[in-house]
Amino acid sequence: MEQVELRFDHASQAAQTHTNLSAIRQSSSGLWVAGDETATFEHLSWSGDHFGEQRTYRLADYVDLPAGPEDEADIEGMARANGWLWLVGSHSLKRKRVKSKDPDKAADRLATVVREENRFILARLPLREEVPGPGAILAGGHNLTAYLRDDRHLGPFLALPGKDNGFDVEGIAVVGEQIYIGLRGPVLRGWAVVLELELRRLDDSGRRLRVREPYRKHFLDLDGLGVRDLCPDGDSLLLLTGPTMDLDGPVRIVRWRPAERQGVVPKGELEIVLELPYGVGCDHPEGLTRLDDGRLMVVYDSPSPARITPAGGVLADVFTI
Repeated sequence: MEQVELRFDHASQAAQTHTNLSAIRQSSSGLWVAGDETATFEHLSWSGDHFGEQRTYRLADYVDLPAGPEDEADIEGMARANGWLWLVGSHSLKRKRVKSKDPDKAADRLATVVREENRFILARLPLREEVPGPGAILAGGHNLTAYLRDDRHLGPFLALPGKDNGFDVEGIAVVGEQIYIGLRGPVLRGWAVVLELELRRLDDSGRRLRVREPYRKHFLDLDGLGVRDLCPDGDSLLLLTGPTMDLDGPVRIVRWRPAERQGVVPKGELEIVLELPYGVGCDHPEGLTRLDDGRLMVVYDSPSPARITPAGGVLADVFTI
């Protein structure tokens, strides 16, 4: 394993983007990255010994966000394919954290579930020389969960918060016209779910998208883990897998070959590529990308102090497989 620095500007450090990384993809000149606490995404260029020269883009400058430009989008996955950059929100509900030592206040917070509309988005932006242009969005009344309300497997979990094994998107991969959406939850009796779908324009404006039905579901036996990210690798998909609940590990990279096995995919049809390191309350692997040389880069949410660099950067891990 090697490590490489991702260096962020002062504004992103203040917004704690560098300590909340949740999505990553390689570009022609560097990396596209995003955190899950803002409504922005960033490009970092390779400078010879680190990724830096950050460019920040406000998602609201390119698509119409349902809750406006300032509310966080909880971006949990990115894909770059066929001249497009894709960004997907978690599509999850959020249960409030316990912050008070007062038992009554703590109980009230645990009973409070919040829906934030900017989380329920899937955006597609055209790229020209790694510069995004105005794009289209799946959101509002046509967001992804609207198509799943009557789904016999997933519908019952739409009302549950993500960290309670509710519906929770974490990862996107695009192969041709097919869009694969990885779900951290729900995990159904140990089986994780990956959605496969295609999108079409909703209207003549080209600014809004809809799901072309029917969509497909794939059930993968990941030993009780959910999908935390995924990326293409030739004719395979590499899945970053980890706990669906609020736990540290285990965390693995697993290879799935959709051309060979779809629908219900037993453990024997999946290959464990790597067991990843993780910390206790820190160093949670959240983003995965395949580099042009075949190595894999992983970025971490809640990085340990050892990953924070003096220049305001954070260390990502690079693995040879």
